[in-house]
Formats: sequence, structure tokens, C-alpha cells
Amino acid sequence: MNPGGKDLTALAPFPVVLPNWQHDPANVRAFANTRHGGVSLGPYGDATGRNGLNLGGHVNDDPLAVKQNRDKLNLQLPSDVIFLSQVHGNIILNAADLIIGNANTGDAVLSTQAGQVCAVLTADCLPVLFTDVAGKVVAAAHAGWRGLAGGVLQNTVLAMRDKGAQEIIAWLGPAIGPQEFEVGRDVLDAFAAKIPDAQAYFKVRASQDGAEKYLADLYGLARKLLNDIGLDQVFGGDHCTVTEVAEFYSYRRDGVSGRMASLIWIAPD
Repeated sequence: MNPGGKDLTALAPFPVVLPNWQHDPANVRAFANTRHGGVSLGPYGDATGRNGLNLGGHVNDDPLAVKQNRDKLNLQLPSDVIFLSQVHGNIILNAADLIIGNANTGDAVLSTQAGQVCAVLTADCLPVLFTDVAGKVVAAAHAGWRGLAGGVLQNTVLAMRDKGAQEIIAWLGPAIGPQEFEVGRDVLDAFAAKIPDAQAYFKVRASQDGAEKYLADLYGLARKLLNDIGLDQVFGGDHCTVTEVAEFYSYRRDGVSGRMASLIWIAPD
């Protein structure tokens, strides 16, 4: 894997971000795509409004463009991706149980079988990829603040351990950065119920009409929650989808936006 997680590397027909985790198993493959390298246009395109690799089928992009983008992605993978119907919850699915055409409602997916791709879609929310050091169990999780506070990462790790994973490492993929994620008191309160020192991950930004606004550190909160359940090797967290306009889609920044995928799988023999 790429030792510098901020670098964008050209893999086949489009650039990607590779996890910068250390001691990754040789049989595990993973990456997150950027907004470049597809056929979507306008807000679903790249920063010039052309050639966007939007993979979200629920954002009002041209369905034909989304299909072409997904086909281009699938050509680089050992199996076609079956994307989840993400609901900002904490349900973990098994990739072997996903069915094309079904809702497949959940916010994380795991696999123990070679060639089964686990993937989540994001555009500011936090994608987290997991593997055990033995390379026998992998997973991908979608963690917006609601899912993060609701335990989606902890549930993913528990599900992996139930499948025999021992030492687990994680990578925090491209998400909204701590200088851009403005939230209200409700978000702070949600994490304060889970983390005794949650205030450390929130910076007071301003008071608007008597209501305090905060800048929340989504990456820091994820690291804390993972550390608390025994994951000491947590990498990534060095991008900002809002400020890196040329590279990433951002719903918070643009309102109408494409979606990027973060994917992981066990390579077939």
C-alpha cells in the first residue's frame, strides 16, 4: 500500500487514495476513488464540471452516467460491487448475503471470502476500512456523525471478531475535516453520552441566535471510539472533502454532489 496516504495514485483509468496503514496483509486490496475519471457532468463532474466518477445512484445524476461509472469501477475489481442502502445507522451486513436489486439496508459490510468487495459511499461522511493483520476478515463502514455516535464502528469490529479476526487495523478515508464540520449542541450531547471527554473533540465556533455552534473533529472521535475498544493501529484521517475541491465530492460544500466509494477486499489466490 501507499506509505503516504495523502498522495493520489493513478490506478488503471482513474486516480485513487490508498490506505497508509502499516503491516497490511499482502492479500488485501483497498482504495477510495476521487471525483476524477468518469463521465458524469455538472455538480457530479470533476471541478470543471466534466469527467466525474460519481458512483451514487440516489443523487439525481444521469442513471446512464452512473452505470458507466460503476462499470468502469467494476472492471478494476474481482467482483461487481453491490452498494448498500445506507441509513446512518449501525447495522452490519455480510457481503455474501447481499443481493442485487434488494435494499441491502445497512451502514457497514464485512467479508471473509476472497474476491468479495466491501464498499461504502460517502461525500463528507467518514468511510472506515478494516482488515485483520492475518488478512482473513475485511470490512467497510459508513460513519456520519449519527452512525458514529450510534456505534457503527464498534459493531463492525465486533462482527469481525465474531468471524475470527484477531488484531484489527483501520483506515479513516476522506471525510469532512475538523475545521469545516460545523454542528449544533445536539451533536456534542450525542457524543458526550458515549465519551466522557467528548468536549475535547469540539471547538466552539460561534453563537447564533443564542445557540452555540461547534467545529467537530470526526476523525478524532472515530480514533477515540476505536482506541477504546482495543484498536491501536488507526491510520488516515488526513484529508478534507470540503477544502480539497479539486479531488473530492462534498455535499456540505456544494449541496448537490456526487458520491465516492471506499472499497476493500481479500484478493483471490
